Amino acid sequence: MSSPSSLEDATEPQIAASPFTRIGEARWILLTAFCSAVVAVVVFGVPFWPAAGAVLLMTAVAAFVPRRSVSRRVKLKSQRELRRMWPGTGMKVTVDALPTPCFVADGRGITRYVNAQALATYDGVKPGDPLSFSLRAPSLLEAFDRVCSTGGEERISWIEKVPTESWYEAHIAPIYMPGSGNQERLRERPDFILVVIQDLTENRRLERMRTDFVANASHELRTPLASLTGFIETLQGPARNDTEAQERFLSIMLDQAGRMRRLIDDILSLSRIELKAHVRPATVVDLTEIIRHTADALSPLARDLEVEIRIDVPDIPVRLKGDRDELIQVVENLIENALKYGSSGKVVDVRVYEQSVDQDADYWVLSVRDYGEGIPREHLPRLTERFYRVDVESSRALKGTGLGLAIVKHILTRHRARLEVESNPGEGAEFRIKLPALENTDGSAEKISA
Repeated sequence: MSSPSSLEDATEPQIAASPFTRIGEARWILLTAFCSAVVAVVVFGVPFWPAAGAVLLMTAVAAFVPRRSVSRRVKLKSQRELRRMWPGTGMKVTVDALPTPCFVADGRGITRYVNAQALATYDGVKPGDPLSFSLRAPSLLEAFDRVCSTGGEERISWIEKVPTESWYEAHIAPIYMPGSGNQERLRERPDFILVVIQDLTENRRLERMRTDFVANASHELRTPLASLTGFIETLQGPARNDTEAQERFLSIMLDQAGRMRRLIDDILSLSRIELKAHVRPATVVDLTEIIRHTADALSPLARDLEVEIRIDVPDIPVRLKGDRDELIQVVENLIENALKYGSSGKVVDVRVYEQSVDQDADYWVLSVRDYGEGIPREHLPRLTERFYRVDVESSRALKGTGLGLAIVKHILTRHRARLEVESNPGEGAEFRIKLPALENTDGSAEKISA
């Protein structure tokens, strides 16, 4: 982006007036000198040639020596107009120091300068384009027009739904340049408009996290807390000296305490994921390595349930952009659910294959399929809701919290992935995840074949 000095040098008017133009500018001075010479010759008897020589000398000086005052006035006027079109160095340095995206636009809505944060947040933004090319929120543009018309300040908030739900706040303020005269004429259009944007998504998600924790966690924790309280009162009273009852009650209390711990861990995990839902992962991971690692970690559970985990993945690395820990959590959740709820089928198939939707969109598909009892169709649309269970008793018996698939959904949202579920009662269930393939340097997606 060009500096103000370079812009001024490039647009400064070059004054190269002709001798006749300069004589015309000094015509009144030369006319006064001519009249004085005539009076001196006629009245005071001054010789003609000296008087004529003086007039000619003044004419020559006026014709060939530039008038500095006129050149300076034109230059200052040009620089003032330039300052009203492009912000100066001081304004740019100040805007660059701000930690949030900032736009400097003129009164017509043309972007004149953006700081580094705005360049990193908004793709394709550049000075000279209308502000509406980068900021498309209708409420923001309406507030900008009001600031241009009234000269006052505006502070607005809005929500963007795509690609994820995000909250923003903008402060819009007019700027009047010194010497432009607009300080006394506030009804006129400001020289510049400063738009400062703040991302409130993290704060709003924190508020939602607290609300959800109070509403949902309190409900889910009520049952185990009531059980613990009842057993403790029993141990302190009727079962004070009953060794057999104490052992049985302590075992149940340990299970209930473990249930509360798992529930709190899942709520905290879900909250951490929600805070980063609008930030897409930038690291490259290998999906096949994640699947093999997770399958090895769950092999003791598979042996206890007498279920075989069959893996069918490409021999080469399946590279994509993602958070390794979060993807491990997704794969672990899906395989663990298949082992627990589909154990009657004795087999869980885990596959990875490529799927092309069109010429420009390729996906890696992770499929986890069990051959158990399946899921009734009426439950499929609600599987990813928080604390939703198809069978409450069996879920609690298998130490489920009702948050597993909700965590999966939020992780996949962050990875711009999709979850599909297909199931028929008595035929098992298949969970498919479509993850965007990693693009090559030429913009095409990576293929399985080398």
